Amino acid sequence: MKRNTWQREAVRGALDANDGFVSAQALHSALHATGSPIGLATVYRALADLATKGDADSLQSPEGESLYRACSTSKHHHHLICRNCGLTIEIEPHAVEQWANDVAAANGFTQAEHVVDVFGLCAACSALAAASAS
Repeated sequence: MKRNTWQREAVRGALDANDGFVSAQALHSALHATGSPIGLATVYRALADLATKGDADSLQSPEGESLYRACSTSKHHHHLICRNCGLTIEIEPHAVEQWANDVAAANGFTQAEHVVDVFGLCAACSALAAASAS
């Protein structure tokens, strides 16, 4: 069991202060802006620990960067994520779970596991894009 250090608590607090997903580098910069001496490697380790314990969601951006967000539920779930503003909405997994199990079974797989994050534009960003295109 990992100790609860001031560094881990600082990372958890900074993560809680963000609404959407954030990179380790951005979180590190935000912590340094408040005067924290925490190192980048420590931020990475703390985020990995939080994600492993289920206290943070972790995903890869379309560009391949690891992003983190404070998890609001310990239940398995998926996300809708706005590519423009980062708005993130947790969605219920039922339909995705059924689809994943059906596809796995149709191909002879058992014990299927998956990660599903849907990237797009939220309603507000879609409206801005439509207005800009006019």
